Amino acid sequence: MKKKTIITIVAVVGVGIAFFLILQNNKKQNQEELAIVAQENTIVTVRTATAQKESMSGQFTVNGTFQPETRSQISAELGGQVVEIYVKEGDQVVVGQNLARLSGDKINVNVNNAQANLDNAISTLDRYEAAYETGGVTAVQLDQSRLQVENARAQLQAAQLNSGDTNIRSKVNGVVNQKMVEVGMVVGAGTPLLEIVDISSLKLNVEVDEALVSQLQDGDPVNVLPSVSQDTLTGEIIFISPASTGALKFPVEIRIDNSNAKLRAGMYATAVFNQAGMDNILTVPREAFVGSVSDNQIFVVENGVARLKQIRTGVNYGTKVQVTGGLEEGDVVVTSGQINLTDNTAVEIIK
Repeated sequence: MKKKTIITIVAVVGVGIAFFLILQNNKKQNQEELAIVAQENTIVTVRTATAQKESMSGQFTVNGTFQPETRSQISAELGGQVVEIYVKEGDQVVVGQNLARLSGDKINVNVNNAQANLDNAISTLDRYEAAYETGGVTAVQLDQSRLQVENARAQLQAAQLNSGDTNIRSKVNGVVNQKMVEVGMVVGAGTPLLEIVDISSLKLNVEVDEALVSQLQDGDPVNVLPSVSQDTLTGEIIFISPASTGALKFPVEIRIDNSNAKLRAGMYATAVFNQAGMDNILTVPREAFVGSVSDNQIFVVENGVARLKQIRTGVNYGTKVQVTGGLEEGDVVVTSGQINLTDNTAVEIIK
């Protein structure tokens, strides 16, 4: 009985070992098949273009938005209650025009008190001068009385100036763009009451690539194409930023005459810069770049493998970008399919 049990156990173990070996063999075959499939799937289909030398026009365009050349918030110089607002949104105003008035009751009380103090000081000075002739007061007392008159006169002038500040006047010419307060509101000193915008002259704000900004100068004429019109306007560069933004672009401001008031702040427009062209420069399509053009990364196909390269770029011509280093004429660059690529990925070029 014991012998039969041992034989049974040995048979079971043998079957188990045989089954295990079969499983291991099947696993190895599956792994080999998966490896072949994975190898086949690593080949990514892409579209390409060839880096080539060509002549490029010096004209380039940049989009931007119009901003008013003058935008001013008119504030109260003193605190008080708004009792009158003489203008409404859309009204044309000029420098010095009364726009609003604050309650001046407390300020007028201060003026009356200062006037009374001055009158009293003058009366006292008159008595002291008469008394001084007869020896009734000393020279020191007379000088002190005269000083009190001067102080009282200065206090009156200060109170009168404050009284004038209850009238809110425009500091610029323009149009009332926004009214921030209503009659009856109590405001503090420095509180903005109205916003005045002058759109007789507009600024087109654009951002120019670092490779192009060195070609521009203050005073250069620029053609401007508003998005709401087919007319071509002529502007003038009035500012080139000395520092770039985080994207290596430089803010540039272009002044546009808008005396006919056809344009509005916030509208879009395209600035057309006409600079000298360039001959025999190496270019690649803009879509060849991985991410932003400013990242300067491109996949180059070499022997059926896409290799990620860092290059140097020059002028951006819109659909083409100048390459100043990192590529040679005839290099094949990937223009479609980069999202599926990593460095040293096998590729298949499709037409």
